[in-house]
Amino acid sequence: MIGRFPILDISPVVEFGGEYVGAKAIINESLKISATIIREGHEGFSASVILLDPKGKEVSRDEMRENWPKSSRFEASIKPTSLGLFHYYIEVTANNPGEFSKRLVSHSEKFPIYVERERALVGSWYEFFPRSEGAIKNADGSIKSGTFATAAKRIPAVAEMGFDVLYLPPIHPIGYAHRKGKNNSLEALPSDPGVPWGIGNSDGGHDAVNPELGTMKDFEEFLKVAKKHKIEVALDLALQCSPDHPWVKTNPEWFTKRPDGSIAYAENPPKKYQDIYPINFDNDYPGLFAEIYRVVCFWIEKGISIFRVDNPHTKPVHFWQELIAKVNAKHPEVVFLSEAFTIPAMMHSLGKAGFQQSYTYFTWRTTKQELMDYGTEVAHHTSAFFRPNFWVNTPDILPFHLQSGNPAIFAMRAVLAATMSPSWGVYAGYELYEHVPIAEGKEEYRDSEKYEIKLRDWDGANKKGLTLAPFITLLNEIRRKNPALQRLRNIHFHNTDSDQILAYSKREGDNLILVVVNLDGLHARETMIHWDLWALGLEQDSFAVKDLLDGSEYAWAKDTYVKLDPARPNGKVAHIASVKIK
Repeated sequence: MIGRFPILDISPVVEFGGEYVGAKAIINESLKISATIIREGHEGFSASVILLDPKGKEVSRDEMRENWPKSSRFEASIKPTSLGLFHYYIEVTANNPGEFSKRLVSHSEKFPIYVERERALVGSWYEFFPRSEGAIKNADGSIKSGTFATAAKRIPAVAEMGFDVLYLPPIHPIGYAHRKGKNNSLEALPSDPGVPWGIGNSDGGHDAVNPELGTMKDFEEFLKVAKKHKIEVALDLALQCSPDHPWVKTNPEWFTKRPDGSIAYAENPPKKYQDIYPINFDNDYPGLFAEIYRVVCFWIEKGISIFRVDNPHTKPVHFWQELIAKVNAKHPEVVFLSEAFTIPAMMHSLGKAGFQQSYTYFTWRTTKQELMDYGTEVAHHTSAFFRPNFWVNTPDILPFHLQSGNPAIFAMRAVLAATMSPSWGVYAGYELYEHVPIAEGKEEYRDSEKYEIKLRDWDGANKKGLTLAPFITLLNEIRRKNPALQRLRNIHFHNTDSDQILAYSKREGDNLILVVVNLDGLHARETMIHWDLWALGLEQDSFAVKDLLDGSEYAWAKDTYVKLDPARPNGKVAHIASVKIK
């Protein structure tokens, strides 16, 4: 039933499974509340948003304003200042102009907002395989695996590039049965190290570490080094097992069996994983849930506060809702990143189920229109329940646009990921322009690190200047110093006369950033940009800017000419300009 004054189309409201779940927010994030409010006749009214803390106490009351005259659409911004499940409602008041004058009041329902720590929204992620960091080639040509101790020596370089999250693929013992060889070969040589996602052997399962990487104490020392450099370590949570995993013997009911009694291996069409058994959640759900919860808490106690979850879309959604809720009830600091490159409905459902972040389709969005559409979608259409993490590459994905190896394209994609989304990610080797596919028409790396230990000459690349690391370092520094780039919902795309030049702005308070990107990567492009001054919050037609990439200063205007030439020496792929607010 509507109240005395209809309050309609309230946002953000997240409905999931027949109930309201908390719209996503972080501490001190400004969250816009909007609604359509009407009243019969021509009398006026006032409307306010009331924010209630987790104990139900009113903490703020903000007046709503109409977007434009007679639009009937009202909005106000609220800013929760602590963790927990907040609620808000809208109150509309007016005086009765009749003979018996009295104050008329209507209230909307109360709607939840789940407020989390900043890392749930903001982060610069870097991924490396510990076994490759510090690995060496022996005189006989064999490869000696890196360890937690040698990988820890790489942490200072990751921190120096400005990354604050280091994601590790599974660090557990790797199975031997049906172990994959080089380039996904079905026949592994004795020297092949196996795929880290084929978890488990006689040395243990999901609560053990691969002895080739060291001991549990070595891992704990690795975490100490990361903490010293202000880096959080994200651990892979991959709920599947090798045929050698202890669970296969202790709990065979946790796996799907074929009619002949054998256990079925995993498939994620068109990919097949003969070295992995998927888990079946329908035979002993309580027992399996308890064990997985135990494993997650085990690593939390070791100091892990972020989990990157492998293929969550192949597990029941209700399982994730229950698991994340139970973990966060005890450990509200824990963040779960969904690695679900699948249909939008599933990706969005996982966000509503509790995942704080998700991988996205950014990796494949390349044209101006695609980027504008997708940027608008994640910032304005789905941000109440889906937080994006823009990855430029992954061990599984070498997108076609990187396969030329053109450094300008690598730089351009890094700019887009680092400035469009508050969280972005880079898989090791990107800064070295690794770009060779396994075959024409395939988006996979040749000699993929999933199947072998990778030797990289970081120092040699630095000395020769054949690395994007300095540019990435600058991008992360710009992100760190500019609050506008640490928010999701503030992006606005501006019109340009070229289909190869993308322009957008982000503003947080007095921090206003303008980004202009040449999407070509090969040729100089020029255009006129038509800035929407109302979106920038500027009244003057001209304004001074400083390009944070090279320190250049410009006088820009409502209509601004730009030219970006990535091909010239020290080519320029983008402007990231800070506007001097008067």
